[in-house]
Amino acid sequence: MSRPGVDLGEKTTAGSRLRRLGERRLLVPGLSWLIGTVLVTVFFAIGAWQRRWIADDGLIVLRTIRNLYAGNGPVFNAGERVEANTSTAWTYLLAFWGWVTGAQLEYVALWTALVLSVAAIPIAMYGAARLYGKRFLGASASTAGFTLLLPLGSVIYIAVPPARDFATSGLENGLVIFWIACLWCLFLAWSRRDPGRTDARATAAFLFLSFFAGLAPLIRPEITVLGGLVLLVLFCAPIGWRLRVSMVVVAAVVPVGYQIFRMGYYAILVPNPAIAKDASGSKWSQGFTYLGNLFTPYTLLLPVILAILVAVVVVATRVRSHDPAEIDRHAAAADDIPDILDPVDDGRRGAAARWVDFQARLQQPSTVVITVVLAGALLTLYWLRQGGDFMHGRVLLAPLFILLLPLMVVPATIPATARTVISRWRLAAAAFIILVVGGTVWWAAAISQEVLTEAAMDIGRDGIVDERRFYVANMANENPVTAQDYLDYPRMRAMMETIEELDGKGGLILPSGNYDEWYVAHLRQNLPDHQKDRTSLYFLNLGMTGMNAPLNVRVIDQMGLAYPLAAHTERLADGRIGHDKNLPTAWVVAESGGVTGGPGLPGYIEPLDVRRANVALTCPDTQARFASYKDTWSFARFRHNLRQSFEFNSYRIVRQPEYEILRCGLTPVPEPPR
Repeated sequence: MSRPGVDLGEKTTAGSRLRRLGERRLLVPGLSWLIGTVLVTVFFAIGAWQRRWIADDGLIVLRTIRNLYAGNGPVFNAGERVEANTSTAWTYLLAFWGWVTGAQLEYVALWTALVLSVAAIPIAMYGAARLYGKRFLGASASTAGFTLLLPLGSVIYIAVPPARDFATSGLENGLVIFWIACLWCLFLAWSRRDPGRTDARATAAFLFLSFFAGLAPLIRPEITVLGGLVLLVLFCAPIGWRLRVSMVVVAAVVPVGYQIFRMGYYAILVPNPAIAKDASGSKWSQGFTYLGNLFTPYTLLLPVILAILVAVVVVATRVRSHDPAEIDRHAAAADDIPDILDPVDDGRRGAAARWVDFQARLQQPSTVVITVVLAGALLTLYWLRQGGDFMHGRVLLAPLFILLLPLMVVPATIPATARTVISRWRLAAAAFIILVVGGTVWWAAAISQEVLTEAAMDIGRDGIVDERRFYVANMANENPVTAQDYLDYPRMRAMMETIEELDGKGGLILPSGNYDEWYVAHLRQNLPDHQKDRTSLYFLNLGMTGMNAPLNVRVIDQMGLAYPLAAHTERLADGRIGHDKNLPTAWVVAESGGVTGGPGLPGYIEPLDVRRANVALTCPDTQARFASYKDTWSFARFRHNLRQSFEFNSYRIVRQPEYEILRCGLTPVPEPPR
């Protein structure tokens, strides 16, 4: 009943006005999110396009795809089963789009990376907006103020020049952040779903989330930290054992299936670059140097501190405005769990009840935030321990992106008391313009900033280089994209001339100190017929050499990315990060069938070293490793590789042939008379 003296129609009109006012206040965050998302995404796309390029390392995967198309299998060199690419998903994604479009592979890699990189930004910002949701924004709107969703973490990320450099580059960075952004949104959607829902749609969404998180090791091996934590949360949720078993099967089917294939085909547990770089190694001091190398040039510490302060404010605000109905929803879910624990004693009952209570409260946004922040912190620690990378900023982009996910957009409430100074709408518009334009100006300033200028033509003592500037400066090409562009890199045109000269003759091509010529080591006459005319090329830069050289030329490197013999050497304690394996040339001459002396051997190589290497190569374990990836692939070989992959993963040889002979217990080569 209405109160006496109050007109019912008047009450209805007032209620309608209040509803319209509430809807308008909830519309403001959506509009501010939309405008901010469009601006940040467009600016990022423009910056990434301006700095478009394909890195030398980005070309490596394309040679594997060329071999795949040629029927040689997913290998870097025909006849050698070596996985030279870290990201399995990136390899097959590019192979798919290259097959569909028929376009030049370099441009397939460029556009695929660009589209995924740019798309990751609005997806991540959408997830952050979902994190705050109507519950939080509605609580803020109820104070008669207006709440804006302003870009913060997204602006910090796109303002870092490496983020724009590696938005193309041909490497898997774009795929990584795209997968992270999608997982973030899927995980948040699960956290907001009613725990009591058991319909087919909710089950399908849950299993798809499990499947998507399970792809982590194929995206990049270390990203398994994030995927694994998400799967752990899902596994611990109160879902029942039937669904729990289903999620394990769905999450494992692709990565486990591929892992079995990898072990049987490549005969190791991880991609070959992980062995070449000893991904389980430890270089803490170099890792902190790498972290400082990212932060120092851009004064990145200031926006990160701002992000931390904003996070504290947002969390504190969320605690104060937490909706009691949300607590009741999870409590009711806990009460609905069948009471199967009655038969146990009181002590066990207490622990079990606490576990049930913990499970019931897992499915909420705060769990998602804690999970991604923990994953970002663990990934950062992993790269600090590993020593980072030789490319400026590259491997820290994914941890930075993960840590910024909850702050990609942040709520800022304009209180109602501000109308005593200026209207709320004008104040909201002004604040939004100031923050967005100010962030954009700061971003533009970062673009024009001279970054690591001393590394443009040379590599510093810390071994870290601004990779894009290095190649742009050395080739005088602002946007090198194709393998042909890299013919302007020193030695490349001379390399192609040498390959043409050896066509049909065979030999081992070795770099010289002169950029206009290469050394050639001749092959022995007693080689099998299929090896007598084989040309091998030995050089550090696998991408530009592999993509410019024909597929019948064997391309190998002293670091071991595509050359298991080099990969299985010990890591140099003081070597350049990412390049701290360096196989002596005598090994390559011996393994490639080169002569052991005479005019066919370049003068800087000692014949005795080649003879020692020939003896060292007869080590049974080394011969078994050669057979694992060179022998004809058959079911028997597949089964044999499965068993041996565990020992091959940790197998190491000594770099000096004379010491490797001792390690393996072989008969040494007699010393020449003095």
